[in-house]
Amino acid sequence: MEFQIAESMCDIGHYLPLAQAADEAGFGCFGLGDSVLYPESAVGSYPYNDDGTREFLDGAPFIDPFQLFAAMSVVTQKIKFAVGVLKLPIRNPVLVAKQVSSLQVFTNERFILGVGLSPWVEDFQACGEDWDSRGPRMDEQIQIIRGLMTGDYFSWKSDYYDVPRIKLCPVPKKCPPIIIGGHSMPAYRRAARYADGVNFVSLSEAELVERLAVITKLRREYGRDKQPFQVFAGMAAFKIDDMRRLEDKGVTTLGVGYRNPYQPDRMTLQAKLDWVRRFGDDVIAKY
Repeated sequence: MEFQIAESMCDIGHYLPLAQAADEAGFGCFGLGDSVLYPESAVGSYPYNDDGTREFLDGAPFIDPFQLFAAMSVVTQKIKFAVGVLKLPIRNPVLVAKQVSSLQVFTNERFILGVGLSPWVEDFQACGEDWDSRGPRMDEQIQIIRGLMTGDYFSWKSDYYDVPRIKLCPVPKKCPPIIIGGHSMPAYRRAARYADGVNFVSLSEAELVERLAVITKLRREYGRDKQPFQVFAGMAAFKIDDMRRLEDKGVTTLGVGYRNPYQPDRMTLQAKLDWVRRFGDDVIAKY
């Protein structure tokens, strides 16, 4: 099992020093969130915090993950980069494929493509994409991206996309791992059928075991149970024994962090760097 550190909505001057420190400390992965815009008015509630409010995102700085990961790769050697998750259905799949292929080549194949559905209908409205078809379109987008990663001519024709025979250059040696984020049966089916892994957030160990069993069953139904499968999980684990227990239950990448991302960032860069180096010495080096 490897460890992922994630940061978002912070002083943008923190990112490169943190990436460099995490690389030196032995972290396997650096995770970033994705947000394109903040609507002045919005319907519905935010699904990923307890009270459903979105105000903590107002004015929070989000750098485009493709650009930020490219910058991070220049100051690092080994650490991989995972977007968790890219709001895929609000984007054009051919343009995403170009960004993915470029970044994967530029970083010497250190990119992991985490994808998911945006919970904001306003994202779709502003980007000119249909809300109601987001699930089926995402299934097709994953297949289009995979097809274009081959470097051969590829086409796609459906009710949603009409891609003529085209090819991209450059492309990586292989498509980066595609990881599905989400806590619903459609997300589990999507991960089992089309992806290389799943990203869980804030589960108990019992929930982890239950949901992995569901995905394993689905992967068997799709004939993909023999293929490698990554499990990213952001879960409470404060001792090495706890971490090893999660690994035994199937976690391949454990997300750890120094602050609650849903609260304003009041940590100094030095405090973050100290935590990263201490975790490297106290946990990673002994794991």
